[in-house]
Amino acid sequence: MPTVSPLEMDDVPMGQLPPHIQLQRTRVFCASDAPTQTENIQYSGAYASMGVDNSFRLDDFVKNFRVEVVRLDEDDIEFDMIGIDAALANAFRRILIAEVPTMAIEKVLFANNTSVIPDEVLAHRLGLIPIKADPRLFEYMSENDTPNEKNTIVFKLHVQCKRGDPRITVKSDQLEWLPNGSEFQLVTDNSTSNSNSNSKPKTYTSFSRSQTSLPEFSEDSIALKHNDITIAKLGPGQEIELEAHAVKGVGKTHAKWSPVATAWYRMLPEVVLLENVEDEKAEELVKKCPVNVFDIEDVGEGKRRATVARPRACTLCRECIRGDDWENRVALRRVKNHFIFTIESSGALPPEVLFTEAVKVLESKCEQVISDLS
Repeated sequence: MPTVSPLEMDDVPMGQLPPHIQLQRTRVFCASDAPTQTENIQYSGAYASMGVDNSFRLDDFVKNFRVEVVRLDEDDIEFDMIGIDAALANAFRRILIAEVPTMAIEKVLFANNTSVIPDEVLAHRLGLIPIKADPRLFEYMSENDTPNEKNTIVFKLHVQCKRGDPRITVKSDQLEWLPNGSEFQLVTDNSTSNSNSNSKPKTYTSFSRSQTSLPEFSEDSIALKHNDITIAKLGPGQEIELEAHAVKGVGKTHAKWSPVATAWYRMLPEVVLLENVEDEKAEELVKKCPVNVFDIEDVGEGKRRATVARPRACTLCRECIRGDDWENRVALRRVKNHFIFTIESSGALPPEVLFTEAVKVLESKCEQVISDLS
């Protein structure tokens, strides 16, 4: 840790931190062997002797916190979260993975399966297929609830490879959505006595109306995110006939309900040249970096100097500070309150909507804590 003489400390006005302490407070130092200064100072009186209040203030947080979108695609988003602690960034990551609900296949009813894939393996594969259906339009289904149009989505799969035909591949596009609910008749003890009646046969769901008639599905119909996912392969004479029922759930119950393929963050890299790196040394520095963080600029009179052109691309491989006194020329740091966040949606909701839903989940958790404390 850098030291400073009492005289230098006296030169710092009260209410301000010395530059080296401010750097330790806001940066993680990445040395060639291990990072240092990784902890966050939480104690409010840590810098009281210097006249600096380190306590958390809501108005300061509101003023400094911001979200800046860097890249937004159909399924991916990259944005910067500035002015937060690592614990809060990690809370968003955990909520995105485990607590934002989606729709996924939970129950599979087999009428016939003569393929080489066992029933339970086939059901597991179906459960992992992303369903493009807004979970906010559905209700959770408890053990005592009856499957209906507001809590269940029904798909049918019936494929057969006839004898003498070549092997066929069953793709996810062969899953057919049944907006009117299940077509499999529910067998009960009194089904025989009611067989002669004119009443409609009871099925595994009780849809009072078709899901296509509901206004929330009129503009955005239910579908699968990907139509080319391989479900099974059938040989001659093999057949699969089943119904798959999708319900609402969260990732902490099972990974099939996780709305993201991945959600991760990293601290903003900060690459600083401690001295001018010129000519041959500049070329050596550029070659050392595998992700092209550095460039060479012409400074006139035949001299060339290395510059930090793309610090955001730094992956902390530390090649630029290894060997031959390079640690005294290049400093690698991470900004403690600036996080680069990446969300890859599995397809149920757009990535920007997933983040707003995660904020709502965190808000409800905070309200619950306040309610419990009061």
